[in-house]
Amino acid sequence: MVIIYVCVGSVCHIKGSYKIINIFQKLIEEKKLEGKVELKASFCMDRCSGPVSVRIDDNPVESINEDTAEEFFRRNVMEKV
Repeated sequence: MVIIYVCVGSVCHIKGSYKIINIFQKLIEEKKLEGKVELKASFCMDRCSGPVSVRIDDNPVESINEDTAEEFFRRNVMEKV
């Protein structure tokens, strides 16, 4: 099981964390990854200066936006499932 944590703290919320969550939910459904990928909300990951903070399992936190979300998913999730 791959777990994606998306920050929903106040700064990431303003930067579009719920748009990122929606993109990931859509990709999980399209690629039929239910049961293989879990999407969780998280509070502050201490990367408030960049775009939305996202972490896969125990990997380092990355900052992504709507334009980079699908590439992030392909690179970090699809290679693990």
